[in-house]
Amino acid sequence: MTEDTATGTDAWYAYSGPEDDVVLSTRVRLARNLANFPFPSHFTADDAERVQALVFDSFAQSAQSEAYQALAVKDLDDLGAKILCERGVLEGDAKNAPSAGIVMRTDGKIACTVNAKDHVRISAFVPGLAGTAAYDMCHALDAELQKKLQFAASYDFGFLTTAFSDSGSGMKVSVRLHLPSLSFCGQFNEFYKELNEKGVDISACFGSGLERGSSLGAYYQVSTKASATGSEFDQMAGLVSAVKYLVESERRLRDVVVESRSTEVQNMVYRACVLMKYSLLMPWRESVDSISRIKWGIDAGMFSGIDDCDLNALLYRIQEGHLQFVLKNGDFHFPEDIQENKRLQTEYLRAHILKETLEKLTS
Repeated sequence: MTEDTATGTDAWYAYSGPEDDVVLSTRVRLARNLANFPFPSHFTADDAERVQALVFDSFAQSAQSEAYQALAVKDLDDLGAKILCERGVLEGDAKNAPSAGIVMRTDGKIACTVNAKDHVRISAFVPGLAGTAAYDMCHALDAELQKKLQFAASYDFGFLTTAFSDSGSGMKVSVRLHLPSLSFCGQFNEFYKELNEKGVDISACFGSGLERGSSLGAYYQVSTKASATGSEFDQMAGLVSAVKYLVESERRLRDVVVESRSTEVQNMVYRACVLMKYSLLMPWRESVDSISRIKWGIDAGMFSGIDDCDLNALLYRIQEGHLQFVLKNGDFHFPEDIQENKRLQTEYLRAHILKETLEKLTS
């Protein structure tokens, strides 16, 4: 893993995408299992090693084999695994899965986990609301792998997966959104109930907020609940429709609150600016909340000079693993009283990155 990869330079999330004033990113995931092998939770003998070898070999024989890197997750150090978890490539328990593997495309847009929960999970990541683009990448790789691998499927259930909710198309679509106006006006719970009844799952991206049921920084993830009914097209269309509904509602309420409650909004945004400008140490939670408020101010027309994609990329760059990677590979001079304290060094570097970004802000 290079420094550019860890710090976000030229990473997929550093670019702008459709609707990125509200939508951070879209991920499409396809779950697949090899025929004639038990699910990973029921592996015996050398099943895990055989599945991993077959999948790795399929990538090695693919038309774009040079674009992929494969490795066993057990060969990742803790920092590398942490960074991939922060990117959404690995799930938290994958590091301990027997004979788990990972294959990544060099640009980071495509990743495939092996023997984590299913034999194969192909994921594609794109900035903004671009579900079709993400699906097309997944589908192309899926078709390529099926030239070498036979995936388990049935006429009645479609693709067979570890979780019944993933059977059928095996597809899960997840979209990350920034919804500060809905949260500020106390209307988020209404939208949550409405979309939940329509088969859409909504969860917090970076942990819970201070208020009950809220999400830190008003960053939410909206996902399909199940893939057993309807085609990939139907499932994608349903989720995109729900996301566009949230996007339009957030924009509408943003205009309303900026006009009717401008003093409160400005106070929140300016306080975030002061915190980022003068803090020497920035914990993770305060940083996410500050980025959220400044993004809100920019999207409301209070400031300029920083693009939405810059702020979206910051949410990756300032995470613990990414900062530890920079600390490990850089030459830094810290105040004497924190030279032996890794936690404070991380917070010091995070504060420096945020302050550097804020220098571009103009009113």
